[in-house]
Amino acid sequence: MLSTIGSESTAIAYPLLVLAVTHSPAKAGVVGFLRILPWALFGFAAGVVTDRLPRKRVMITGDIVRVLLMASVVAAVALGHITFVQILLVAFVEGSMYVFFNIAEIGALRSVVPPQQLPTAAAAEQARYSTVTLVAPTLGGALFGVGRMFPFLAGAISPGFSLGSLLAIRTPFERERTADDAPWRTQLAEGFRFLWARPFLRTCALLFTWTNLAFEGIVLAFIVIARRQGLSSTEIGLLIAAFGACSLVGSAASPWIQKRLSMRAIVVSSLWLQVATIGFVVDPSVYVLIACSVPMALFFPTVNAVVIGYRVAVTPERLTGRVNSVARTIALCGAPLGPLAAGLMLGALSARETIAVLTGILAVLAVLASLLPSIRNAPTLDELATLPLTEPVVPEAVG
Repeated sequence: MLSTIGSESTAIAYPLLVLAVTHSPAKAGVVGFLRILPWALFGFAAGVVTDRLPRKRVMITGDIVRVLLMASVVAAVALGHITFVQILLVAFVEGSMYVFFNIAEIGALRSVVPPQQLPTAAAAEQARYSTVTLVAPTLGGALFGVGRMFPFLAGAISPGFSLGSLLAIRTPFERERTADDAPWRTQLAEGFRFLWARPFLRTCALLFTWTNLAFEGIVLAFIVIARRQGLSSTEIGLLIAAFGACSLVGSAASPWIQKRLSMRAIVVSSLWLQVATIGFVVDPSVYVLIACSVPMALFFPTVNAVVIGYRVAVTPERLTGRVNSVARTIALCGAPLGPLAAGLMLGALSARETIAVLTGILAVLAVLASLLPSIRNAPTLDELATLPLTEPVVPEAVG
C-alpha cells in the first residue's frame, strides 16, 4: 500500500507537470495515453511471461525500474531540464513495468488464497487501492504545490516498501512448474480460448474496454476542468481523495453487497450508476462532477471484486497469468484512448460537451448490459464453494 501510494501520487503529477511545461490539455492527454498504452501492447505477453518466469522476480524487476525512472524525473526537474519527450518516455516505461507487475501479482494471489475466498480477497485488494486513491492524490497535489519534483521523489522512494515486502514473503508465488516448450503464440491462445469460452467473463472484458475508456477520459477532464475553474493542485488532489474515500467505504461494504446481490445485478447497477455524470451537463461545476461520481466510487470495488475474484477462482493455476492478462488487456485496451480523446475534445469542444460524449458512451453500455444474455445468465459466487481447495497435479505429456 505504501509503495502504491508513492507511485500513484505521480498519477496526478504527470498531467499537472505537462500543463505547467506545455500549457496543453492535448499533450497532457497524450501522456495519459502513453502511461496506459502498455496494457494494449504488452498485456498478452505479460501473461505468458508470468506463467513461465518466477513471479517474484518479475515484480522485483518492475520495482527497481520504477525507482530509476522516477529518479531521472527528479534529477531533470531539479536541474531545470525536464522535457515533454522525457515525460512521455518515463510514463510509457513506468506503465509497462506496471503491466508485468500487476499480472504477476494476480497470479501470486491465486497461489496463496483458496478459491472460495478469492472474491473477498479481491475486495481487500480493492480496499487497498481505495486507500491509495484516498491518500495519493492529496499527497501528489500537495507535493506538487511545494515543488514539481517532490511527487516523483516520493515515487522513487516508495518502491522500497514493495521490495522489502516481496523479499520477506516466503510463500511460493507459483506451484512447481513443468517446462512448456510450446511457442508463445500457442500458450497465449490457450489462455484466450479459456476466457472466450465463458460468455460472462468475455462480455465483461468487452464492456470494461469502453467503461475504462470513458472513466480515464473523465479523470483527465476533471483535472483540466478543475484547473480552468481556478483550483490549485492541492485542491484537485483533495477532491480526487474524496472519490477515494467513497471507494474505501464501498470496499468495506463489498462483502455485504456480494451476499445480497447477484453478479448480474452488481455488473448492471455499476454501469447505470456511472451515467450520473450527466449531472455536470446540467450544472458544469467541477464540484458537481465529483459529486456525480460518488455513486460509481461506492460500487466500483464490488464489481471489480466479484468479476476478478470469480475469474481468478475458476482459472487453473497454470493458466492464471495468461487468462488474466487476456481479460485485463481486453478490458484496458480502451483506457489509453480515454485521456487522449478527452484531451482532444477539451481542446475542440466545451467541457460540458466533452462530459456529455463520455457519459453517452456509459449510457449505451448500461443498456447493453441490461439486455445481453451473457449478463442476464451470469454465474453466481455460490459456484465457488464446489471448487477444490487445491488442484491435483496432472503430469503433462512429453514429446
